[in-house]
Amino acid sequence: MAKLIIKDTVVTILQINETDYISLTDMLKAKDGEFFISDWLRNRNTLEYLGIWEKLYNPNFNYGEFALIRNQAGLNSFKISVKEFVEKTNAISIQAKTGRYGGTFAHKDIAFEFGMWISPEFKIYLVREFQRLKEEEQKHLGWTAKRELSKINYHIHTDAIQRNLIPAELTSQQITYVYANEADVLNVALFGVTAKQWRDANPDLKGNIRDYATIDELICLSNMPQPERLVKLNQIAIQQMKVLQEVEKRNLLK
Repeated sequence: MAKLIIKDTVVTILQINETDYISLTDMLKAKDGEFFISDWLRNRNTLEYLGIWEKLYNPNFNYGEFALIRNQAGLNSFKISVKEFVEKTNAISIQAKTGRYGGTFAHKDIAFEFGMWISPEFKIYLVREFQRLKEEEQKHLGWTAKRELSKINYHIHTDAIQRNLIPAELTSQQITYVYANEADVLNVALFGVTAKQWRDANPDLKGNIRDYATIDELICLSNMPQPERLVKLNQIAIQQMKVLQEVEKRNLLK
């Protein structure tokens, strides 16, 4: 649950079905004079706006009941609560919640319009603060994604090393290996040979080859026939996907 501060008014944001809903009840605290959400809801312009929004985003909206409610708008005797409106029309644009964080919540599109009823200034600050919050969330999401990808990369490398560099018994050839750097360690783990050994075995490599490179790069630079190159890269991808599938609770991959 997030909160916005709009001109000294704390406004709660609630996640409903993975969508942001902003508290109209909190926003109402910034309104001068006596004013109720039901006063806003009984207004014909409000109902027209809600009806159009529901038509665009809610396939289960009850247009028959909505038409009856809209026809009563403007009558002095007409009054309707948020709970009654939702129950009759199956609306999703606004929600009445009970409990500790109870009150009336509205989809951001509706909440922004409600902000205009508070004041034009309040609406401007509301939109600005909401956008700022979303930008902060995106930054945090990017950092989290990088952290999770680093963990996944770690699993791929450690699995490859465990499968290839930690056998039950070292062979005489493995004992004589001299690794130039950690890239060579991973090359041997993933492919069984170092980058230099791969270049020596493929003298016709084309392109700008560095002193040390990863073998998947060298595969792409080699004159290996395209079908064989594709098979080799596919084998690498399959092995890495097997590792990823064994990593539990990695929601980032879902």
